[in-house]
Amino acid sequence: MQVVGWAEAGLSGSAFVLLVGYHIWLVRTYRREPSKTALGIAHAVRERWVRSVIEDRRDILVVQTLRNWTMAATFLASTAMLIGLGILNVAMTSPRLAEMSQLLNALGSRSESLWMVKLVLLALISFATFLNFALAIRYYNHAAFILTLPHDEDDGPGILVATNTVHRGAVQYHIGMRGYYVAIPLALWLIGPLWFLGGAVALTLVMWRMDRTL
Repeated sequence: MQVVGWAEAGLSGSAFVLLVGYHIWLVRTYRREPSKTALGIAHAVRERWVRSVIEDRRDILVVQTLRNWTMAATFLASTAMLIGLGILNVAMTSPRLAEMSQLLNALGSRSESLWMVKLVLLALISFATFLNFALAIRYYNHAAFILTLPHDEDDGPGILVATNTVHRGAVQYHIGMRGYYVAIPLALWLIGPLWFLGGAVALTLVMWRMDRTL
């Protein structure tokens, strides 16, 4: 049992370190050299887009674009909430599901309490994802008002406020999508720590390809 416990702790800890370490690297790279990250490029593009629609008074484009962003965020927020509630329902009403999930667990602990902790953590990730998308909707709604207001040609503060509002919404949307990504290896953790580590490695490779511009 002690060997199993060490295997669970070692494999699961390695997966967490990999996921957290990758995102620390991503944030540091974004702050130091934003042009080398997809997030930095997207931020620069949004700045140009905001200035363009304000200067050219393209209000219809603003409304259509923000409507699309809001609809996508609404769908993803609703899905995250349903997933979180579904996970809690499974945790409270299906005690034998833990035994079924252990069929492919080679090295990890078979403790039912630990399995419940995994489910609760996965539910918390889903609720946090819902909050991120809800905040994204809030910022996009504010941006719709700001971008459609009349601005002077030299209205630097107005453009800055509009850019920051759109950017904050996009950041919340980005974090919400990360919540969906991270939920994949966490769901595999229910089967066993080896699956968790394998999912974390695969997800990190996918995100590394996706987040880099070079």
